[in-house]
Amino acid sequence: MSCGLMWPLWCRDWRAKPLQTLTPGQNALMAKYPFLRTARPDQKPPAPGPGPTWRNWLMLGGRGAGKTRAGAEFIRFAVTTGFYRRVALVGPTLGDVREIMIEGPSGLKAIEQVTDWYPHYNASRRRLEWPFGASATVFSAEEADRLRGPQFDVAWCDEIASWPRGEDSWDMLQLALRLGPAPCCVATTTPRPVPLLRRLVGGEATITRATTADNRAFLAQGFVDQVSRAYAGTPLGRQELNGELIDDPDGALWTRSMIDAARVTAPPDRFDDLIVALDPAASSGARADQCGIIAAGVASESGFGRRAFVLRDATVRGLRPLDWGARVAALVRETSARSIIAEANQGGEMIRAVLDSAACGVPVDLRHARLGKRARAAPVAALYGRGLVSHVGVLAGLEDEMCRFGVEGVLPSPDRVDALVWAISALLVEPGGAPRLRSV
Repeated sequence: MSCGLMWPLWCRDWRAKPLQTLTPGQNALMAKYPFLRTARPDQKPPAPGPGPTWRNWLMLGGRGAGKTRAGAEFIRFAVTTGFYRRVALVGPTLGDVREIMIEGPSGLKAIEQVTDWYPHYNASRRRLEWPFGASATVFSAEEADRLRGPQFDVAWCDEIASWPRGEDSWDMLQLALRLGPAPCCVATTTPRPVPLLRRLVGGEATITRATTADNRAFLAQGFVDQVSRAYAGTPLGRQELNGELIDDPDGALWTRSMIDAARVTAPPDRFDDLIVALDPAASSGARADQCGIIAAGVASESGFGRRAFVLRDATVRGLRPLDWGARVAALVRETSARSIIAEANQGGEMIRAVLDSAACGVPVDLRHARLGKRARAAPVAALYGRGLVSHVGVLAGLEDEMCRFGVEGVLPSPDRVDALVWAISALLVEPGGAPRLRSV
């Protein structure tokens, strides 16, 4: 069957069509592609003409809305029908591509039901290979330059709103989509108001939208009702459950535009100082607060004075003290930090003992906060407003928390922000003598 006939068959909504009314050819198609019988219209691109008339299809959806399954099924259809042979799979990290897009429960290996079509992943070559000759190359959005040189006819990009180097990676991919008569890309993501997503929503992509509730039948019983009770109507719920692109809520100290304006893709070659800041959790386990862990440095720029750079967000939830201590030590080694600053309100000298046991190898400066969280954060937010703090790449979890910090009823324990405030205060605010912080 020709490409011009197959694409309209793929994009049609087959859910309400009785099997007995299908032609033999259509029944054979359903047997090979059972997703056609269950897929919602938002899980398929808008109906094309003879082949896709769009270049980029963006599926925006809440958590659990079926985005990964839609992306995987699209790629499966594209390669098994023989229309496309060279695939690019791009995720936030290499681990994300393998664990979610390839080997996850809705990934390319899990959805394959035809034995002769089952793909094999060659980790050393970063390639997923089908027995009939098609192949997919794996890329991390952390390494945009790896997309220079290769060329493809189709691509699947997952969670693009969390890509560390979003626009760079996207632009390199677009230049690599140059094979065949109709090269195209599907991008699946829960929205966040980052520059790349604003571009796509602004006209660079054809868009479909889905909510978490739309996929209720395939989620754990009671999950949708539970999270709806907790988050319905909040900015977090609108973004993570409804799949809405939410910009800055009223009351937040930071705005997306403020962060985006100073963002850089690479850190400076040299730092005047570099530290790891820690906001330790008081307990461990799944319901414990997060342990905020942020690495940041400061550098002098000709004509601009001193600028801080936020390098890493290693925040984690649920670890025991020795485990988060090891995580801090690893970040110190990775960044060559000269010291650790830790909030002492939760544990005091116990924190120093934990970090010493983890063999961090650098001085530990314990701090006690006299002011409330918002009062401590305000001078740091002001530095962002003046363009004196730059994020290196996209730090998705941290930026989401920053842009909700200060909104009434949201995030009672902003652990990432607390660690960030300690770091930037130590690097930029304290030399000017502004905040009232004292060593313990």
